Amino acid sequence: MDSLFAGCGYVGRQVALRELADGGAVAAIVRTAESAERLNREGIEAVSADLENESPCTGVLRGRVLYWFVPPQPEGDQDRRLRCFIQCAVESGERPSRVVLISTTGVYGDCQGEWVTEDRALAPQTGRARRRVDAEQVMRTWCQMHDIPIVALRVPGIYGAGKLPLKRLREGLPVLAPELAPWSNRVHVEDLISVCLAAARIEHPLAVYNVSDGHPSTMTDFFFSVADITGLPRPPVVDKQEATAALSTEMRSYLAESKRIDNTRMREHLGVDVRYPDLASGLSVLVGG
Repeated sequence: MDSLFAGCGYVGRQVALRELADGGAVAAIVRTAESAERLNREGIEAVSADLENESPCTGVLRGRVLYWFVPPQPEGDQDRRLRCFIQCAVESGERPSRVVLISTTGVYGDCQGEWVTEDRALAPQTGRARRRVDAEQVMRTWCQMHDIPIVALRVPGIYGAGKLPLKRLREGLPVLAPELAPWSNRVHVEDLISVCLAAARIEHPLAVYNVSDGHPSTMTDFFFSVADITGLPRPPVVDKQEATAALSTEMRSYLAESKRIDNTRMREHLGVDVRYPDLASGLSVLVGG
């Protein structure tokens, strides 16, 4: 199966290498020349581009599965990078055979700790989440116009080898007290890779799949668990009033939302059984436990 990766960072590169190992032709559009050079050395046909102003998809999009991993730009309510790409595709006349779009569970907003299925109404609370909603809607509209199957994967926090908050723990930055911390969700990168590959291959995909390990916890529990298993000190805790001054704006925005992501559709329809169904199993393999 031939594929084009728009964005090929931490997760995208690992999915691309799996596609390459599976025998497909793999191309990528990335933001920096350094990333393109690395991918080319690994056998991926990569080019760099300013994705807000150009998306060189001509000659590499037609008939391929498009994996959209590009995060939106950091401001505004529209995803200018995705809109630029679609404009390029329109001008080139090329269309993919399928789109797998990486979105976020943040599109649901604050759900007061309730379990959330794909049928939940979208209620984004931050500009970051509103840009993701825009990306889903614009890509879906374009795909529907041309009868292109599209799968949106709504992904929570990702952890895995090389993606643990070790720097934050070493710096001793605080977290919200355990009894005050809202529900949050995670997925191990290896399970997310499996979900991406399945979404590209399933014969009759549904429009949206929630992605998670199925065992919500809290961000505080995550930091405590990583500290415990790596032998680092647990971070200090603060109450909500202290958090206003002690935590970054981005961190406070995450803590303003509470939800538990239901992954039933991912497991039962997409057919992905998670290898790491909770933090204990996912973290132990990372440190050789």
